[in-house]
Amino acid sequence: MTPAPDPAVAPAVALRDGGVALGGRPILRGIDLAVHDGEFVALMGANGSGKSTLVRTLVGLHPLTAGEVRLFGTPLDRQADWRRVGYVPQRASAASGVPSSVGEVVASGRLSRRRLLRPLSRADRLAVDRALDVVGLRDRRRESVGDLSGGQQQRVLIARALAGEPDLFFLDEPTAGVDLPNQQILADTLGHLKQVGATIVLVAHELGPLAPLVDRCVVMRDGRIAYDGGPLADHEVHSSWFAEPHTHHHHAPEARNGDRAPQVSAPVDTTRTDLP
Repeated sequence: MTPAPDPAVAPAVALRDGGVALGGRPILRGIDLAVHDGEFVALMGANGSGKSTLVRTLVGLHPLTAGEVRLFGTPLDRQADWRRVGYVPQRASAASGVPSSVGEVVASGRLSRRRLLRPLSRADRLAVDRALDVVGLRDRRRESVGDLSGGQQQRVLIARALAGEPDLFFLDEPTAGVDLPNQQILADTLGHLKQVGATIVLVAHELGPLAPLVDRCVVMRDGRIAYDGGPLADHEVHSSWFAEPHTHHHHAPEARNGDRAPQVSAPVDTTRTDLP
């Protein structure tokens, strides 16, 4: 388990009384969330519950209609050091419609740490090699991303984020549509990140092999947080009792057997491949 947070240290992620509307329709309402250094937090819930909207809001892809997001204690609109943030979008963004090799996509994650149009330095190449090693794709670096399986494409996106050497990772549904062997490789990769102290916010419908890594579950329902507490089994997350008012924030479940307990000037843009 992650040690208790130091109250004197600003959370890696903080959102207070957050609200989001898309197309004039309220999507998120009254969201209070803090994620501390080294935590592995799973944002869960049914499709349409608001979990992906929330993570996209935390990286600046959706504007707030209420509240404020802070990363490492700095308001999102004044966040300058995006090198500390890695965002892994859903797999549809892996190839981005542009023919690219695995190595090229992963190397694009280094653009936050070097000047535009400058060639890769030795440090850049080493970071790319390490990222490919972690996700087990070093031998595929010259292949086209479009020729890879869905699970392999997801690992490329994670390697791209890893190459930027961030402290904080946001991952949006990394196991969606991914077969079990690739889910296990993803779990091993995220386990490595957890071991080295990274802070991880993971959006998931179901956890599968990732479940043992999770320190805390935040369950979304109808654009609000219905539960914020200890790890849960997948079937519990989708149980109807989460709709009951008494299950709101910080309700701790009973223990169960098997539980463990870019430098850029604007927020992350998923239409670009030059950001981690």
